[in-house]
Order: sequence, then C-alpha cells, then structure tokens
Amino acid sequence: MGGNSLLREVDPEIFDLIRKEEQRQFEKIRLIPSENYVSRAVLEATGSVLTNKYSEGYPGKRYYEGQQFIDQVENIAIERAKALFGAEHANVQPYSGSPANLAVYFALLKPYDTVMGMALPHGGHLTHGWNVSITGQFFKSVQYGVNPETGLIDYDQVREIARREKPKLIIAGATAYPRVIDFKAFREIADEVGAYFLADIAHIAGLVAGGVHPSPLPYAHVVTTTTHKTLRGPRGAMILCKQDLAKAIDRAVFPGLQGGPHNHTTAGIAVALLEASKPEFKEYAQQTVKNAKVLATELSSYGFKLVSGGTDNHLILMDVTPRGLTGKVFAKALDRAGIVCNYNTVPGDQRKPFDPSGIRLGTPAVTSRGMKEEDMKRIARWINTVAENIENEDVLNRVNSEVKEFTRHFECPGILL
Repeated sequence: MGGNSLLREVDPEIFDLIRKEEQRQFEKIRLIPSENYVSRAVLEATGSVLTNKYSEGYPGKRYYEGQQFIDQVENIAIERAKALFGAEHANVQPYSGSPANLAVYFALLKPYDTVMGMALPHGGHLTHGWNVSITGQFFKSVQYGVNPETGLIDYDQVREIARREKPKLIIAGATAYPRVIDFKAFREIADEVGAYFLADIAHIAGLVAGGVHPSPLPYAHVVTTTTHKTLRGPRGAMILCKQDLAKAIDRAVFPGLQGGPHNHTTAGIAVALLEASKPEFKEYAQQTVKNAKVLATELSSYGFKLVSGGTDNHLILMDVTPRGLTGKVFAKALDRAGIVCNYNTVPGDQRKPFDPSGIRLGTPAVTSRGMKEEDMKRIARWINTVAENIENEDVLNRVNSEVKEFTRHFECPGILL
C-alpha cells in the first residue's frame, strides 16, 4: 500500500491496520500450514471492480443482465480448474471450503443420512460430520481416526466402521494429518458399502497440482478444495466432480446454498490457477515438501515428539507435552518471538481444544518467500530456543530481533514495503 493510497485519506484507521498487517506478514516467520502469500496479480484481481457486479446463476444462464465479461471470467476459471486437476466438471462459485462441503451434502444426501469422516481430534475438519457443525447436526455422523501408536489412518478400521454403519458418504481429507492419504483405498471401501466418496483436499490442493501428492480425481466421486492454502489463491473454494454429478452439484451451490458468486474472487481464482500451471509452481510444491521434511527432522533431533514421526506433505503436528509445555502457551511464546503457528489437538489429546497439547506447523508461506532447507534448520533452532526459554522474555525478544533481521532478506509475494 503506497503513500498516496486513497484508503489512507478515506479511512486512515483501516489503512493503518492493513499497513501493520503487511508489516507483520513481512517480519514474521509464518508457519500456519493453512496460510500463504498470494501474488500481486491475485491481489489486483480480487480488489477489482468485479466486486460491483451481481451474477446469480451460471455462465450463459444468469438472472441479471450485463454478464458479457463476467461469464468469460468464470468460464476461464472453470476451464483452468478442469485442466489443472484433470476434472470433468468444476464449480468455482463456493464462498469457502465449508460451504463447498455442505453443498456436496445437499447434492448427494437427505437429512439424517449417515456420513463418515475423520474425527476432528484426530486431524479431521468440522465439516466432516463433527457434532458442533451443521454437518454433525443434520446428518448422522460416524468417525474414524488414526492408530494411536503410529498416528496413521487405520484403513482396516475405516473399512470395519463403514461395513458396520453403511454410510451414504465417506470423506477423506484432513486439516492436521501429515501423511499421504490413500485415496484408492477409500474408494474401494466406499464401493464396498455403496457410498459416495468425497475427497476434501483443501490443505493439499497445491501439492496435488504440483505433482507431489497423489491426486484423488481418478477415485473420488467429488473433490472439494479451498483455493488459498497451498494453492496460493484468494479465499474461495471449488468443487470438482464427474459429469454425471455436475447438475446436482451446481444446483446445490446455486440456488441451494448461495446467491450471487463473488466475481472478484472468481477472477483471483482464475489468476491463481494460471500461476499453478507454470513450471515454477511445481518447484514451489516440491520445495514445500522438502522444507517440511527437513524442519520435521530437525525438530525431532531436538527431542520434540512429532505425530506419526514426521511428514509427507506440508505440515507437522507436534505434541509438546514431553517438553513440559502446552500447545497454547508454546504457540503464544513463539508468536512473541516472531514465529507464528497455531495450537492444535493431537490424537488422543486429554486437554481441551482451546488449550490443547500440540502445535501445528507448515511450510507453504515460508517456501513462497524463497526459504529452503538450511533456513528450516535455523527456524528449528529458534523453535527449540523458545521451548527452552518459555518464560524468559529477554530471550524471546532476542529471537524476535533475529527473526526480523532474517526475514528482511526474503521477498514477500504481493507485499510491497
């Protein structure tokens, strides 16, 4: 945001807060695995005059006139999504990941049908049938988890539960699972019990697009994803499916759950999908996984307990109780030291979700800034220093100063300071 910003004149209070957030994103080491940096091009598209236009319906079938250019924007986003992921059909209108998942429920199920997803405390998402979500209130929900010893999905347990409960929908996908998901195994289980199979790849979509995580498209009836996180787009979502489910999915999104799409977001999605089709995006995806593996190895060497023992993707889930810490206290201390993560439950956690035993770390944002393996080693050292000096504000302040000096050498995509 430049010094001649109109926002600064119109609303200096909001201008100042945005400016401070830019500074925070520049100075901190951002390790929340669901966060990233979008390009200046994506920011420009999402801040465009497309936000002025209402477009209820779909390209060629709108309820408002004046869609000559909006239809082209949405069609471009659709075609790019289909090409990037190898999908037969794509809906790019969902406002976010949760509405996208709910649209799949609405399209394929009736109220109180049985759904089966990963339990939230084991790494699943609220919208996979957890009891505080609408998906756990309007549908009968059964959950699978991970093996308490290995931290891995127990596919035999998944099959056993599916045979017993006969769900109409089985969901694979997670917000805190650091290993590769076997989509083929999930589809085989779904076929065995006559269920639809939904793959929620919100966290790993960029890794799938970059070729470093297997794609669910050959196996899933429906795939949902957010468009931010590893995909490096705006805060939106997409639903990908086979052609035979296209009409049901589209009707569930509009008019089932939503009114007019957010056209400025659709444009941002289109730009991000174009960027994700470039060779340099594959390099970013590969480096994201390399960085996560090195960070995991280094943290293990300092005595931290990693759920499943490591990672195959972009995130690390860490139980900090063996270090005499709690997740919330540790995450807040790290933030004061300039390292941003989130506290998180771990499988079998005996503590409450708002004060759990673990933290969740990820490498998408730092990789987007150009950080590599040696930088991960330095970050691990800082994390360990904070753990050893959790109540020593002098040490935390020193680390914070070192982090600021460190991040100054890495550009921030989309941020001009």
